[in-house]
Amino acid sequence: MPYAAVVVIVICALLVFSAIKVLNEYERAVMFTLGRFTGIRGPGVILLWPVIQRMSKVDLRVIVLNVPKQDVITRDNVSVKVNAVVYFRVVDPGKAIIQVANAWEATSQVAQTTLRSVLGQHELDDLLAQRDKLNADIQRILDQSTEAWGIKVANVELKDVDLDESMVRAMARQAEAERSRRAKVINAEGEKQAAQTLVEAAQALSQQSSSLQLRYLQTLADISHDKSQLIVFPLPLDLFRPLMGALGPDRPAQSGS
Repeated sequence: MPYAAVVVIVICALLVFSAIKVLNEYERAVMFTLGRFTGIRGPGVILLWPVIQRMSKVDLRVIVLNVPKQDVITRDNVSVKVNAVVYFRVVDPGKAIIQVANAWEATSQVAQTTLRSVLGQHELDDLLAQRDKLNADIQRILDQSTEAWGIKVANVELKDVDLDESMVRAMARQAEAERSRRAKVINAEGEKQAAQTLVEAAQALSQQSSSLQLRYLQTLADISHDKSQLIVFPLPLDLFRPLMGALGPDRPAQSGS
C-alpha cells in the first residue's frame, strides 16, 4: 500500500473519530452548520462534521447562583445589606445560546437589580417577617425577565439581612418596650377579671343571709388555724343596731359611775 494512501486513511480515521461526540443525559448540543442554527441534539452519541459544523454544549441541571450582598434602602428609609440564592435551569438551550451571550452572568445581574427593586418597596418589618412573600415576588419577576433567554427560575431564597449596629440597638429597645407593654396589659386584664369575680361573689352572698353566715364561720375557722398571736374577731353591725335604737338619736349617752 502506498504511503500516501496510508496517510489519507489515517487522516480520515482521525476526522471520523473527532466527529463523534458523546453527551451526558443532562447535556444538550446546540448545533450550527456553516454558522446557522440547525437544531438541538443529545443526549448520547452525535456526529459533528469538522469545519462544517460547530456545537455549543448546554447543561440542563439546576444551577445555584449566589447573589452578592446588595445595599438596599427600605421604604421606611432603613439601610440594610441583603444577599440571596437563586435556583434556575435552562429549559430552552437554543435561546440560552442564541438570545444572550452569557446566560449565567445575565441572570446574576438581573437578580441583583430585582432584589434591590423589590425590597426597596417594602418596610423593614416586612423584610424580616414576610420572607416567603418577598421570595415569591422576586422569583416571579426574575422568571418573567429570563423567559426570553430560555431560563426557568425555580426558587429564590433570601439569606442574610444585615443591619447597622445602631438599628440593632433600637430594635432591641423596641422589643423590650413591647414586652413591658404586654406584661402590663396582661396584669391589668387579670385584675379586671378578679374584680369582676369578687363583685359577682359579693352579689351572690348578699342575696342569701345564710350564705353570709357560712362565709363568716369559714373565716373564723381560717383564723383559728393561724399561728399569729393577734386575732381579729369581726362582729356584724346587726348586733349593735338594737342597742343603738334603744339609745335613740336624741338621748345622750350617760356615763356609768
